[in-house]
Amino acid sequence: MTIFSRLLDAVRYILRKADMVLLGLCLVASAFGIVLIASATNYRGVDFQLRRVIIQAAGAVLGIAAYFIFSSVDVEHFAEKWPLFLLFNLGFIALLLTPLGTGGETHGNRSWLSASWMPTSIQPAEVVKLSFTILLAKQIAWFRDNRQMRGLGSLVLPAAHTGMMFLWIFVISKDAGSGLVYLIIYAGMALAAGLPWYWFAAGGGAAVVGVLALLLLDKIPAYWLSRFQVIFDHSFDPRGIGWQQTRSMMALGSGGLLGQGLFQGIQTQSLDRSSLPERQTDFIFSVCGEELGMVGCLVIIMLEFLIIYRCFQTARSARSTMDALICVGFASMLIFQVVENIGMCLFVMPVIGLTLPFFSYGGSSIVTLFAAMGIVSGVRSRTLPDWLRKT
Repeated sequence: MTIFSRLLDAVRYILRKADMVLLGLCLVASAFGIVLIASATNYRGVDFQLRRVIIQAAGAVLGIAAYFIFSSVDVEHFAEKWPLFLLFNLGFIALLLTPLGTGGETHGNRSWLSASWMPTSIQPAEVVKLSFTILLAKQIAWFRDNRQMRGLGSLVLPAAHTGMMFLWIFVISKDAGSGLVYLIIYAGMALAAGLPWYWFAAGGGAAVVGVLALLLLDKIPAYWLSRFQVIFDHSFDPRGIGWQQTRSMMALGSGGLLGQGLFQGIQTQSLDRSSLPERQTDFIFSVCGEELGMVGCLVIIMLEFLIIYRCFQTARSARSTMDALICVGFASMLIFQVVENIGMCLFVMPVIGLTLPFFSYGGSSIVTLFAAMGIVSGVRSRTLPDWLRKT
């Protein structure tokens, strides 16, 4: 057998293993996102626009490669090396403390790794979601299979793991939004694994008490309070903390049913600095609403829903508890980011810097998303036949 024929057989094997329906949905969503990014960056000139489009397209190509790679491997074997994964999670995020660490424009966030020799910046919290989800799924699955999620350890140890990662991300990067996604992944997995509802009630109550205590002690930064205050009172500081979402609502409202036309949005194509902010990232949904109207927004929601549904569908037929929890964890991640981002654009959720999966600009984000869906695809390729599943 020649090298070429072996390579061809390997490609055929990978294609047979991969969930092509899920890949197709991800490709359609990312292609739609690239078109929206091209329109959202058009006002900045050809050079700026072309660079963003190329980076996003290159990220999608790398993501497709990651999708096929993860579709053909069994992550349960990698999870056996959990100490190495845990060290990687902590160490990769700790790189933000080195000269490679860079931040956002406000409040001292330090969420990105960037250097002149790097083609694009990398957000460690995005990449670490993959290994964190796998490790947490292994941990919760052990308790689910051995203790039925009834003992105190089934709550404390996975919650401590998650809390440690949240605090590690927040202390190092000051990015509470990214850390919050980790908490949601844990909540989704714990709920699916059968953690009793009273633990969720107790956790929610403790969180409320903690927030009230911080308020009384005046330990919550004023800009955090403002982000929530403006949600309940849209007239609060419309030229300051509420400016981004006010502009977003104007863009969505002006789009109507069919929009103003691609590359034709008044705010999206405006050079005025007071127009729609963060067009290619946080408010890409608003760009779609202005230029493609309600119909375009519904297409985005439908694509996100179908991807999430495919994850849950795969979880239902998974061969093991760990595989099922991995799918649930990634589905929970997508649900939260979609709800938060769209809610932020609709002025019903606070701005915490979470992008819209597969649509917003971000090289590390798109690669991570495809890799996560590749892991889900791999779970689907290892599902049990119908006659072996529990009824």
